[in-house]
Amino acid sequence: MQPLSNRTESLTDSCIRRMTRISMECGAINLSQGFPDFDPPQAIMDRLAAVAQQGPHQYSPTWGAANYRRALADKVSRWMGIPLNPDENVLATVGSTEAMMAALMAITNPGDRIAIFSPFFENYEAQALLLGCEPVFVPLVPPENNFDADQLEDVFRSGVKAMIVCNPSNPNGKVFSKAELETIAALAIRYDVYIIMDEVYEHIIYAPYVHTYMASLPGMWERTISCSSLSKTYSVTGWRLGYIVACKKLMDACKKVHDFLTVCAPSPLQEAIIAGLTMPDSYYDELAAHYTHMKNLFCGGLRTLGFDFIEPQGTYFLLVDIGKWAKGDDVAFCERLAREVGVAVVPGSTFYKEDVHHLARFHYAKKDETLLAALDRLSDIDRLL
Repeated sequence: MQPLSNRTESLTDSCIRRMTRISMECGAINLSQGFPDFDPPQAIMDRLAAVAQQGPHQYSPTWGAANYRRALADKVSRWMGIPLNPDENVLATVGSTEAMMAALMAITNPGDRIAIFSPFFENYEAQALLLGCEPVFVPLVPPENNFDADQLEDVFRSGVKAMIVCNPSNPNGKVFSKAELETIAALAIRYDVYIIMDEVYEHIIYAPYVHTYMASLPGMWERTISCSSLSKTYSVTGWRLGYIVACKKLMDACKKVHDFLTVCAPSPLQEAIIAGLTMPDSYYDELAAHYTHMKNLFCGGLRTLGFDFIEPQGTYFLLVDIGKWAKGDDVAFCERLAREVGVAVVPGSTFYKEDVHHLARFHYAKKDETLLAALDRLSDIDRLL
């Protein structure tokens, strides 16, 4: 038989989702794949119940239902500080995963180079490789997770078509400062590089840190594709509702890809989530307070147990030093931790191009009782020595 596509030869399955499967097999508490174990806001669930009876249940317009795009444009305009035309600047996608893929397909050709900070969300490298592009990695240096501007400029000077920036950053919880984003923006303009922003965690930020939108910086609206999702903001990861915001030129290219990639996002869910998009700003204050509580509870518990980590500035992820137990094999350790201790996390090497095997990514988007149960199990981790 003829050989299969070489696109998949260098890929494996997602380590994050593999750890979820292991968690389900052995009954571990799943702190690997980042989804909450609590419900969405009641207003959204009530609206979903009504939509189940009233519809819509058929295809929406390809770019997203008109009322959904209007609600998205109003909400994003308020936070980004850019007036958005829902017909020209907003595209509804099937999760932020499709948004990122559509953005990359819209601006790159096979052989193009894409800059990515390391550590990075595992999808980015896989998406670049699937498109026949070359990912080029720029390290974020702990403990501050800063980047070397000269090193980044060297990468841009060597020739890249685009750069992916996750802000706040998965897996290390870094929030890029305005000054850092301005440095990236100046280099992007100087070397004519497109920036694809992954801003899924834009509302999960811990004081005193603040989120700055790359597209709002001078000269960047024309060369930034902003990708995001409603999954984390409204605790609806299974709904797979994402979106792209961009200027008309970039959006027109993204729309062409989306039209033939997924046709449209789920129409009943577009209708139901409007109840979330139209919530007052106080909702986002409450969201930040809720996640701050979970962060403080979990990070405080880990400190008491003697774990070393850098406290996140945003997201609900943190990288924990597991070197004492992993002894150079973080993958084997995480599988043992799930099966023998009952807590599933992700081996840190999943997120690095550097030789890093002493870290694991934990997440804490869970009820208090779930986090306390996980901490109780982790108190027995020395059995793995």
